[in-house]
Order: sequence, then structure tokens, then C-alpha cells
Amino acid sequence: MVRPRTPKGRARETANRLAAEYPGGASQLCALRHGNPFELLVATILSAQTTDERVNQVTPTLFVEYPTAAELAGADPAHVEQIIHPTGFFRAKTRSLVAMAQALDQRYGGEVPTTMNALVTLPGVGRKTANVVRSVAFSLPGLPVDTHVGRLSRRLGLTLHEDPEKVEAELNAMVPATGRGALSLRLILHGRRVCTARRPRCEVCVLNDFCPSASISS
Repeated sequence: MVRPRTPKGRARETANRLAAEYPGGASQLCALRHGNPFELLVATILSAQTTDERVNQVTPTLFVEYPTAAELAGADPAHVEQIIHPTGFFRAKTRSLVAMAQALDQRYGGEVPTTMNALVTLPGVGRKTANVVRSVAFSLPGLPVDTHVGRLSRRLGLTLHEDPEKVEAELNAMVPATGRGALSLRLILHGRRVCTARRPRCEVCVLNDFCPSASISS
């Protein structure tokens, strides 16, 4: 097998191999449980600095209590804080959630917008969150860059950048728009299961024959 030697070639082969390793589209690969774009937006805001599992523990109650933007916009912050407390940073997250819901209700009639420009104007929503919503909820191009995506991209020699927006821009230039969201989620899964931060399991990695950082030879 010919080993890809350019960043674009490595990106293409990474996308192909991880697609076989972690099949499914972005909506199937997303670990945050949700039933609509609004719920995904809420869950993604909650996922900051905590695990998806912890978010999934609190969102069922939160979604029953506040199923729409209008209802969350008028919520008692103390009650929201009580529900989402296990996710950490619950006061700041409550402020972001209520303000986001108010903006959705006032500007967009309670509907989650689809464009990046509109999404990032919402309180608590940056490019990473917007890309999650675009790629998972709307099947639009979006490549969220979290710590796993950044780490694997650098180890694979796809980028030298630390800044998530610069990493996103470089990956976008190498990956077809339709596959960006799924690739991000596959990199996240691979980063959690195999290419971990402290002790990457290079010996069982499906990318080890061309990864510049692999600690074994195949």
C-alpha cells in the first residue's frame, strides 16, 4: 500500500479509514442525545468542559421542563441551575442558555438558524458549537474543532496550528464539504479510544502506517 506523503493525502486516507472504523453519518455519530436542532444547541452549550455522558444525564429533565426557546427564555435561572448542576459551570451555562433562548425567541421566532453568521451571534455559541449544529442537525458543512480534533490533526501532520479556527480552515481545504462533520466526530471517537492525549495506542491504530507521530513501525 502506498503511504500518503502530503497533508492532503493523509487527510483523505484518514477520512477513508476512520469511516470504515466508525461508520455512520454525523447525526448517527453524535453522542449528544437530542430530538431537534434546539435540543442539540442546548446540549452542545452544556457539553463545554464536561462529558457527553454527563450532559445526557441532565438533558431529558431539561427538555421536558423547557421544550422550546420561548419557555427556556422565561425560565427561572435558579431552577435551570439546579437541573444542569452536574455538568459544571452551571451558573455561567445557565446565563448562556437563557440568553441564547431569548435571542432565538426574539430574533428567529424560536427556530435555530442554519448559517454560521447567524449562529455565532447567539449568546454562548462559538464556531465549534455552530459547526456541531450545522453538521449534525442540518446536514450542512461544518467541522467542529475540539481538543481531540486539534491533537490528532497535528499528530497526523495535517496542520501545525494550535488555534481551532486555523485548524478548521486547513482541514476544510483538504476535506469535501459533505464529509466534514462526520470526520470531526470520527476524529473525536478515535481520540478518545485510541489516539489518547497521554498514551496513544499506536500499536492498534488503523492510521499507524502513515502517521508521522506513530511510535511503532508497521
